[in-house]
Amino acid sequence: MEVEFSTAQREARHHFRSFVQEEITPHAGEWDRSAQIPSKIIAELKSRGYLGAPVTKELGGKGWDAITYGVLTEEIGRACSSVRSLLTVHDMVALAIMSWGNDFLRNEFARPMASGRLIGGLALSEPNAGSDSSSIETKAECTGKNYVLNGKKCWITFGQIADVFLVAARCDRGISTFVVPAASEGLSREKVEVVGTRASLIADLSFSDCVVPAEFLLGKAGFGGIQAIATALDHGRYSVAWGCVGITQACLDSCLEYTHKRKQFGVPICQHQLVQRKLTEMITNARAARLLCCRAGYLRDKRDPQAMSETLVAKYFASRAATQAANSAVQLHGANGLSEKYPVARFLRDAKVMEIIEGSTEIQQIAIATCSHEEF
Repeated sequence: MEVEFSTAQREARHHFRSFVQEEITPHAGEWDRSAQIPSKIIAELKSRGYLGAPVTKELGGKGWDAITYGVLTEEIGRACSSVRSLLTVHDMVALAIMSWGNDFLRNEFARPMASGRLIGGLALSEPNAGSDSSSIETKAECTGKNYVLNGKKCWITFGQIADVFLVAARCDRGISTFVVPAASEGLSREKVEVVGTRASLIADLSFSDCVVPAEFLLGKAGFGGIQAIATALDHGRYSVAWGCVGITQACLDSCLEYTHKRKQFGVPICQHQLVQRKLTEMITNARAARLLCCRAGYLRDKRDPQAMSETLVAKYFASRAATQAANSAVQLHGANGLSEKYPVARFLRDAKVMEIIEGSTEIQQIAIATCSHEEF
C-alpha cells in the first residue's frame, strides 16, 4: 500500500492545518473551561463543508476518500477533541442513514446533514447498556403507522444541540434503529457535565411516549437496526483513531517546546536521557498510529473485507498511544502539567475518553483477537 499522501491530500492537510491554527487552537482551552463550543465555529465547519464530508456527492456531501477525511480529524483532534467529536458523531449518523435509509430518509435527513443544515447525534448508550448493546432497554412499540418510544439514553455527544438523533430501541423483532427529530413530542434532553471533551455538549435523552412515524425506521425491524449501528460505530472508531493521532502529536509538540525551554541542573531538560526516552516513545507511537490509520483508510477506500478489523487495530493502538503520550506530557511538564496554563492536562482528560468511546480498550481486545482468529 502507499504510505505517502497524494498531492491533493497534502494540499488538503495544509488547508486543514491553517484553519485549525487560526480558528480552533487559540480558543480550545477557553471552550474546554466553559464547556461549550460557540455556534460561530460550528457555522464555519458547515460553510467549509467539513460536516458530512464523507457523504456522497449525490447527497450533497464532499465524497472524500477515507485518508483525506482522516487527516481532517487528525488536524482538528490535534487542537480540540471536542470539535473533532462533533464531526465524528455527526458523520456516524449521516453515514448510517445514507447506507441503510430509504430514499425518503436519505433526502429528508442525510442530505441536509451532508451540508450541515442538520446536526446529528447518536443515541445508543443507556444507564444499563454500554458495550453490551443487546441489553438496550428503550422500547419501541408499533401502533400501526407509528412507533412509540419509551426509555432513556445517556452520554449523547452534542445531544444538547443536535437536530436529529439515531436512536436504538428494542421492538418485538429485536434491536431496531429510528431516526428521531429532536423536536419530537415526548423527547427531552438534560445537560451532562463530563471530565474529558468537556465542550462536546453532552446530554441525556428521555423518551416518554415519543411518537415516531413508521417510515422513520432505518432498514427492517431487528436486522436493519444492528447493521445501522455497526456502520455508525465502524466510522466512529475510524474517526476517533485519527483524532487520537492528533492528541499524540499535540502532546509531542507541547513537550518538544517545553523541554527545550525548561532548564534543570544547568541544561534544558530535553538533554536528560529519561526525558529523551519519553520523547522517543511519543515520536514512535505518533508515527506508528498514523501509519495504522493510513492502512485502515487505504483498505476502506478499496472496500477490502479486512478494513473493519484494521480499523479496530488502529483505534486500539492510537487511543492507547494518546493516553500514554498525555501521561508522559503531564509528567514532563511537572506541576505546570496540572495547571490550565498548559494544554497537556486537557490532552490527558480527552485521551482517556478515547479509550472508552466507540468500544473500550477491553472490548477492542476481544474484537481484535476474534477477527484475527477468523482471518488468519
